[in-house]
Amino acid sequence: MYAIHMGTKKLPQIENKINKIKRELNKLGEMRPGSLSRQYKRPQKQIGPYYQLSYTHKMKSRTEYIRPEFINEIKQQVATYKKFKKLMERWIDLAIEHSRLKMKLAKTARSK
Repeated sequence: MYAIHMGTKKLPQIENKINKIKRELNKLGEMRPGSLSRQYKRPQKQIGPYYQLSYTHKMKSRTEYIRPEFINEIKQQVATYKKFKKLMERWIDLAIEHSRLKMKLAKTARSK
C-alpha cells in the first residue's frame, strides 16, 4: 500500500519536472550543433587565424568557415544547442522513469 501511495505521489512530481523542461525549451533561441575552434594558416607561427565550426548532421560530418564578425553569435548558438541537448536528455530520462512507474502502478493495482 505504501509503495502505491509513493508511486502515485511521484508521478505528478515527474510530470512537473517535464513541464519545467518544456518551458525551458520554449525559451531557447537560435542554435547550431558543433564546436567552434580557431585555426591558423601557419600554425607554427600562429599566423593567419581563422575560425571553423565542425559538426555532424544527418550522419554527415561538416566543417564551415566562420567570419570573425559572426564568432560571438555562433558561440551563443552552439551554447544554446548544448543546453537543448542537456534538457532533451533530462526529459527522456524523466519520460522513461514516468513510463516505468505507471506500468508498475498498473501492475500493482491489477494484482489486488
